Amino acid sequence: MAQTTEAPVPTGATPGVEASPRGSRLGQWNSAVTSYYLLTGATVLLLVLGLVMVLSSSSVDSLADGKSPYAVFFNQAQFALIGLPLMWVASRLPLRFYSRFAWFILAGAVVMQLLVFTPLGIGQGGNRNWISIAGFTAQPSEAIKLALAIWLGAVLSRKRALLLDWRHAVIPVLPVSAIAIGVVLVGNDLGTAMVMMMLVAGALFVAGVPMRVFAVTGLATAAAVAVLAITSENRMQRIIDQFGGNADLSAGGYQALHGTQALATGGWFGLGLGQSREKWSYLPEAHNDFIFAVIGEELGLIGTLLVLLLFALLALGMFRIIARHPDPVAQITTGAIAAWVIGQALINMGVVVGLLPVIGVPLPLVSAGGSALIMTMAALGVVISFARSEPGAAEALAARPHVLRRSLAVIGRVRR
Repeated sequence: MAQTTEAPVPTGATPGVEASPRGSRLGQWNSAVTSYYLLTGATVLLLVLGLVMVLSSSSVDSLADGKSPYAVFFNQAQFALIGLPLMWVASRLPLRFYSRFAWFILAGAVVMQLLVFTPLGIGQGGNRNWISIAGFTAQPSEAIKLALAIWLGAVLSRKRALLLDWRHAVIPVLPVSAIAIGVVLVGNDLGTAMVMMMLVAGALFVAGVPMRVFAVTGLATAAAVAVLAITSENRMQRIIDQFGGNADLSAGGYQALHGTQALATGGWFGLGLGQSREKWSYLPEAHNDFIFAVIGEELGLIGTLLVLLLFALLALGMFRIIARHPDPVAQITTGAIAAWVIGQALINMGVVVGLLPVIGVPLPLVSAGGSALIMTMAALGVVISFARSEPGAAEALAARPHVLRRSLAVIGRVRR
C-alpha cells in the first residue's frame, strides 16, 4: 500500500482548515513590519500634503510682498530635502547610539538654546527663540524636544526598577527637564514649553512612574502654567478673547474667528485646492499656525478628516512600538515623541476649531517652518529606527526584495 505524505502545516495554522482572507489580513496586521510601514507611510503622506498646502496658502501673501508665489513653498521644500536624509540617518542608527550619547545630545541642544540670549538671537512676536548664523535662521527649542525625548528614554530605562520610589522617579528627570524647559520659557515661548511638558509626561507615563507622583507633578505643572498665563498681559488677553464671549473681528479674536469661518466655508468637500478666500490677507499665519483652517476651507471636512486619520496612523504605529518593543529605551523615547507630535497636532487643531486660545504651535509636518519640520522628521526617524528593531522586523525587511530589483525583474519579465 502506497504511503501518502501530507504537506506541512504552516505555523499557527489549523490542520484541514484553509487560510481565510480574514486570517491573512490578521497575519499582515500582526506582521513585524506593520509599525514600520505605518510610520513611514503616514509621515510621507503628511509631508506631501503639507508641501501642497503650504504652496496653496502662502502664494497670495508672497505676491503681496513682491516675491514669487512659490517663495515659501521653495523654502519649505528645501527644508524637507534637508530633513529627508537626516530622517534616513536617524532611522539607521542603532538603539545603543541614542542610549550612549543621550547626555551629550541634550547638553548640546541646551547650549544651542542659550545662544538666543547672545547677539546671535532673534526676537519675533514677543518671543526670543531663534538664532541666525551666517544668514541661516534656526529655532533651537525644536532640537531640545528631540534631545529631551532621547535623554528621558536613556535615563528612565536605567532606573525603571527603582521608579516605585518617588525620589528615583523625580531625580534627575524633573530637575533636568525643568532646566531644558526653563531655557525655552526665558525666551517667552510658552507654547513650545507646554509641548515639552507633554513630552515629559508621555515619557513618565510609559516608564511606569507611580500615578501619585504623576498626579502631583501634573498639578504642579498646571499651576506653573496658570501663573505664567496670569502674569502675562498678552497671554491673558488671548484667553479672554477666546472664552470671554465678546471677541469680534476688531479685537484679539480676529485670527480665531477667521479660522473658524474658513472651516465653515469649506463644508463637506471644500471650495477646491487653491480656492481659499481667507488666505487673501484675511487669515494671519495661513501657511503656518492656521494651515489646518485652509485645509478645511479648500478640501472640506473630508480633507480635515484625512489629516486626523494620518495622525491617528502615526499614533497607532508609535503605540505598537511601545507595546511590542522589548527595549525600554525604545518604549520610553517613543512615548515621549508620541506625546510631542500627536499632542502638538491636537493643540494646533484645537486652536483652529476654537477649543483653545491662540498658542502659536505649528501643525507637525504640515505647517511652514524649517526647524520644526526638520526636527520632527528627525524624531520620526528615531522612532522608525525602533520599528526596524522590533522582534523579527529586521529579518522581514531584509527578506523583501528592494524596490529597484523588483522593478527590474518586472521589466525583464515583460520583455521576455
